[in-house]
Amino acid sequence: MKEIDARGLACPQPVILTKKAMQAGEKALSVRVDNAAAVENLKRLADSQGYTAAVAGGEGDFTLDLTAKDGPAPAALTPESPARETGKAGDWAVFVGRDIIGAGDQELGGNLMRMYFYTLAQGEDIPAAVLFMNDGVKLPARDEQVADHLRSLQERGTRVLVCGTCLNFYGLTDQLKTGLVSNMYDIVTEMGRYGKVISL
Repeated sequence: MKEIDARGLACPQPVILTKKAMQAGEKALSVRVDNAAAVENLKRLADSQGYTAAVAGGEGDFTLDLTAKDGPAPAALTPESPARETGKAGDWAVFVGRDIIGAGDQELGGNLMRMYFYTLAQGEDIPAAVLFMNDGVKLPARDEQVADHLRSLQERGTRVLVCGTCLNFYGLTDQLKTGLVSNMYDIVTEMGRYGKVISL
């Protein structure tokens, strides 16, 4: 049985680590987490991927024993899955106009944005482009975690365009860690190329 110690890891890392083990063919896993939200997320993952889940422990130390059910693997795990086979960028883009997600607490919003890009970079369905404007340009310029996730996406074919006017306005032109310095024309043109644009 493969053991995964995901205690202390922020959402969605426990789910991503577990899903990778499932995709690698592990039929039995023992996953340790430290909060009830992670337990529920892992139970949903297990159900969606054809695994049973038995939960033990509590109060900051939970163990989930996940076992693959008999029968064929769900479509999401089969080697023939087109998304896993190609690993290519999809027909969609992400437009980032802020350096946080939501309108609440700044620290929480920043953490959510980092987790968004971490999850995006770990996924199979990745965007063809990520476009940064206004406050959003602070992420590839100032946030090393986001920059690392963007580099991972770029290695898989995602284009990262960063508004040069916005970088100049915030005095960040020389601090850009990754991505191409771009302009309004290029960003608008890029948006028009895809079937879907998600705005953060």
